[in-house]
Amino acid sequence: MPTTLEIESTLTDRYQTTVPESVRRALQLGKRDKIHYTIRPGGEVVLTRAEPPEGDDPVIGQFLTFLALDIASHPERLQAVDASLVQHLQSLVGGIQVDLNAALSVDDA
Repeated sequence: MPTTLEIESTLTDRYQTTVPESVRRALQLGKRDKIHYTIRPGGEVVLTRAEPPEGDDPVIGQFLTFLALDIASHPERLQAVDASLVQHLQSLVGGIQVDLNAALSVDDA
């Protein structure tokens, strides 16, 4: 029979808590992951890792997290986009209509 591990954490004045490391490891939680709570009739609460909504791309999420951390760590690297670059890009794609909800063709996939 598997051993049950019991762990405690404390609520702050703002009703926040830190998820203990052993729980994070067991649920394979990383920064910005979501937690799902199931409240059972007897008052028992089951904590599980929330699955990302269908259609979310985990690679994009990881890239955006990386980008946010890099910007926070090195704000001196941020540069304004030059107006001439914006004009050049608009001249390249200006009249193209794109339906972001349309399915990709076999050639595009």
